[in-house]
Amino acid sequence: MTSTVVRYQAKPDRADENQRLIEAVFADLEARQPEGFTYKVFRLADGVSFLHVAIEHDEVEKPDSLQDVPAFQAFLAGIADRCDVPPVATSATVVGGYR
Repeated sequence: MTSTVVRYQAKPDRADENQRLIEAVFADLEARQPEGFTYKVFRLADGVSFLHVAIEHDEVEKPDSLQDVPAFQAFLAGIADRCDVPPVATSATVVGGYR
């Protein structure tokens, strides 16, 4: 199981736009129903920090990729312009989880 955690800070005047783009990704995922990964996004209490967590599942023979989702590509297209602190991606190891 491979996991990636990405954290960044959006510009205060672009944080709501960033959230709308993320919501579009989840709408696209809901419509497509891809398999092979879990994807969660959190907007932190400061209102401008976002945390994305993607976990690729090993049990799926040919997993789909988040990179193949058009709304995710649209989200990525302008991320640098929307951020005060650019995204930093880190690999992570799942220690445990519940639901």
